Amino acid sequence: MLNVYSESENAIHVKGSKFMYGWILLTLNGGVFACLFLITHGLKFDSSYSLIYLGGGIMCLPFFLYITLWTLQGFIPGKVLLTIYQGENGTIKSKKGIVNFKNIRNIDIVRNPFNLINDVIIDTFDNKTIKIRTYNLLDELDFQVIVDQYIYPYMTENSRKVWDRKVDLVKLKEITKYERG
Repeated sequence: MLNVYSESENAIHVKGSKFMYGWILLTLNGGVFACLFLITHGLKFDSSYSLIYLGGGIMCLPFFLYITLWTLQGFIPGKVLLTIYQGENGTIKSKKGIVNFKNIRNIDIVRNPFNLINDVIIDTFDNKTIKIRTYNLLDELDFQVIVDQYIYPYMTENSRKVWDRKVDLVKLKEITKYERG
């Protein structure tokens, strides 16, 4: 379900998966709607469960609104999460900066505990850390395929060893039908 396109032979633009767009919209809108539904039916006090409806709706509504506000930035039409320029002198370009493939010490996708959004974390040999927000539009398996296919061949030997410890090629082959070339 990768949403990857190329405008030139060496530039690859990574966008969010259309499935993930739909899934997040359905979840967030459904959660907000359900909370508002519970609050309105709880305020009618026509059931012995009205206080539970009211309490549940009031407790969950701030959570869904909070997550919705954090993910709205990812729903800009045509938003490119990151751009990969292939080759020996390849780079990863995003709003946060440009990283050379040879300068990557570690690359991983990590869930931020504060806003529950996945971030691509790139540690460099310059002791810099670059965080690229994905707004949960890039699945972890899709991320692994992107890194393994486009970035892995150009990384340093130590970075490849670190990546090989993280990625499960058998799982990638079973689920996504991807094989390392």
